[in-house]
Amino acid sequence: MIEMKYGIFELGIMAAIIFFLGFIVENIWLAVTKGYINNRNMNAPFLLGYGLLVISLFLVLGTPEEVEKWGIFKGIQTKWQRYMLYFACSFVVVSVGEILLGTIVKKLCGIEYWNYASLPMHITKYTSVPTSIGFASMITLFMGKCFAPLMGWIGRLDSPCLVCSGGLKIFCPIFWAGWLCIQLLWYCIC
Repeated sequence: MIEMKYGIFELGIMAAIIFFLGFIVENIWLAVTKGYINNRNMNAPFLLGYGLLVISLFLVLGTPEEVEKWGIFKGIQTKWQRYMLYFACSFVVVSVGEILLGTIVKKLCGIEYWNYASLPMHITKYTSVPTSIGFASMITLFMGKCFAPLMGWIGRLDSPCLVCSGGLKIFCPIFWAGWLCIQLLWYCIC
């Protein structure tokens, strides 16, 4: 486990930024590949999965520059090796995460939010090699080049400002996630 150098509010603000970036990435992909934008019944421009995944990866692995601090990766020495290891870990986590999330949502609610069966090299209908490579590449690039500078900027915010904005940015997506769960359950029941 990586030593905590950021507080809950800083991580909350970063998660909110990533929630929003996930929403943007999804809708750019839909606009380019399907010709439309679809918020998939979300009531706000946030996709929680993106933020939760990236923050979880950070809490476990840190950034690509820090992976050698994790016990089993002590032999990793070059920047290239660190980035490739981080990419490989991200690839596995994204693939497994998409399969689990897709399967759980389908079984619980009968909703199929995505289906990659038409893509080449799909592993299941919920993940494919090309999509996992794309997401793992974006995560690795973001964590290697953007995460630390953004966290540095967030950390320079005034304490009262940080507490207020961090609290709001943690509370609002959590409140929204709760509302989404209620809607999802209502959809499943009705």
